[in-house]
Amino acid sequence: MAAREHIERRPAMFMQVAQRVADDIRQGRYQAGEVLPSENQMVDMYGVGKHTVRAAIAELRRMGLAESQQGKGTIVLATGGVLPATEVDRSIHRSTKGSWSLPETAQTEAPAVSRTTLDGPPAVLLDQPDQDAISVDRMHYDPKTGARWCSRVLIPLATAADVPTLAEQPDAEVSDLYRQLSEAGLSLSFTEHVTARTPYPDERTALGLSDASPLLITYRMTADADQGRPLLCEELKAPAATVQLTFPVTPTKAAAKRDPRRRSE
Repeated sequence: MAAREHIERRPAMFMQVAQRVADDIRQGRYQAGEVLPSENQMVDMYGVGKHTVRAAIAELRRMGLAESQQGKGTIVLATGGVLPATEVDRSIHRSTKGSWSLPETAQTEAPAVSRTTLDGPPAVLLDQPDQDAISVDRMHYDPKTGARWCSRVLIPLATAADVPTLAEQPDAEVSDLYRQLSEAGLSLSFTEHVTARTPYPDERTALGLSDASPLLITYRMTADADQGRPLLCEELKAPAATVQLTFPVTPTKAAAKRDPRRRSE
């Protein structure tokens, strides 16, 4: 049997066009703030179809090299890109009196409450695969930029059984959920898990995405600090091209070192 020959596969045509334009941007042919050639001009320049040009422009946006502006065209960004215009503050504040507060964001509609079965990352992080939970979904937006993102709070029924008030009004503000957990005698700790992936078709529709730009996805876990038991999961999905997530970082204290002389006593 003849040995199999290795075949080099060239990148897709839209990727070749995107790379050519990206090289021109980095080499200074197109300066920051300039408008790139129109779709029709690129069709003539590179001998490709409009669909290929549109896919190439979408790729340039994903690279952070350009942005599309209504009525203007595709604008070149500063080399290396810039931070997305919409900043979502992920900080948590607690007053000296014990009350909780979170940064406020505008919502497009009232929260949707439903019962669901835990699966995927939330089930793993909550350590409750196939268990039931209360799901509260919200759609948020930034009035200044028009950016949209969505959030989901998952309250396992096991947590609601320990703190029954959670099930009475699950769509209360998240800070109020924290308050109820604290008043039940729980000491809370928080861990944020951040990842990214290509959006599913329904997510593209809900968030108004015109291409497959990656989604930033965070899972904020609220846990019982004393027992390390997960209590709540907050899932957030935001377009990476338009939204940046900011986190205050508080250094943790290093574990106290034991005196080696004590072990020998």
